[in-house]
Amino acid sequence: MIDYRDATAADGIALDAMAQAIWIETFAHGVSAQDAATYLAEAYGPTGKLIADLASGAARFRLALAGDRVVGYAKLNPPWLPDAEPGAMQLSQIYVTGDQHGAGVGKALLDWTIATAREAGATALLLTVWEENHRAAAFYRKHGFEHVGDYAFAVGNQVDTDHIMRLAL
Repeated sequence: MIDYRDATAADGIALDAMAQAIWIETFAHGVSAQDAATYLAEAYGPTGKLIADLASGAARFRLALAGDRVVGYAKLNPPWLPDAEPGAMQLSQIYVTGDQHGAGVGKALLDWTIATAREAGATALLLTVWEENHRAAAFYRKHGFEHVGDYAFAVGNQVDTDHIMRLAL
């Protein structure tokens, strides 16, 4: 059984470890070891962006837990995309462990994200997905998101193309 709840600062270490492992599994093959190390140092670990956002309240995090193990999370925040439309919110991440793919965890996290954005009065939900992450892009399209532009996402010195996707709320 999967339990869902909002994350707290006390969840930081477990959440960060899970997120870092998923990032490595999903994206590290597409970048050099040096670029991956640079990105990981910025995004994760005790001084990384994930822990900082969780501690500051700059974003809302929803956890999916199998017992005490974090098996998924969603991160919702004000838009960081340049030229984001007024009234939008941004889904920065939905990460789900491989053993939970297809089990409804991602859908439950997305449903929470959409409901939370609506409750906050958002008129649209934006996200970015790496152009090579076909599984994630298909998931978002299935749930009504449309590709509305592209974003240059730096991973160390490498610049990848992310698709900007939008869901009208």
